[in-house]
Amino acid sequence: MTQLLKIKASLFHNDGQSSRLVDSYAERWLQQHPGAGVIERNLAESPVPHLDQFRFGAFTTPEEERTPEQRAVAAYSDQLIEEIQAADVLVLGIPMYNFSVPSTLSSYFDHIARAGVTFRYTANGPEGLLEGKKAVVFISRGGIYGEDHAQTALVRQFLGFIGISDVEFVHAEGLAAGDDTRAKALATAEARIDELAA
Repeated sequence: MTQLLKIKASLFHNDGQSSRLVDSYAERWLQQHPGAGVIERNLAESPVPHLDQFRFGAFTTPEEERTPEQRAVAAYSDQLIEEIQAADVLVLGIPMYNFSVPSTLSSYFDHIARAGVTFRYTANGPEGLLEGKKAVVFISRGGIYGEDHAQTALVRQFLGFIGISDVEFVHAEGLAAGDDTRAKALATAEARIDELAA
């Protein structure tokens, strides 16, 4: 069964503009894929813990040597990874906070990037293991920074690192620059959704 994974990172939960764009895309996508499954991961409602020495140690300790506490930590990360592995399409809603991604999304990425699970090191450099998936990324910003901003580059680089190279970005910018600019940006994003979900 075709499956879509929604990942939301707005501190405003489902009311954030990036979350609304994710939901809008998913609604249109489901119209084109009746019977498909949808999983939602709301990082504001269920924050992923920040990576610390204990958690990193749990990831790198061989499974048979893990303590019960380490097994619980690894199992949580495994669950996040399994959601992506099962998905054909990932849809991410990412607002800009202090010129970068929300810390909740960064923590999520830290639990997804697992050597030997979602990527591996080779003689030719790292190789992503989550190939054959498509990602659609909605980035909302109060100001106007352009598609070449470091925030966009970070997300693109991370997704490529774990093997997802088929990525479409939709930027809704200038949302704090006045009603007209905001309305135009959101209308443009919705028009792009119609194109992408077709």
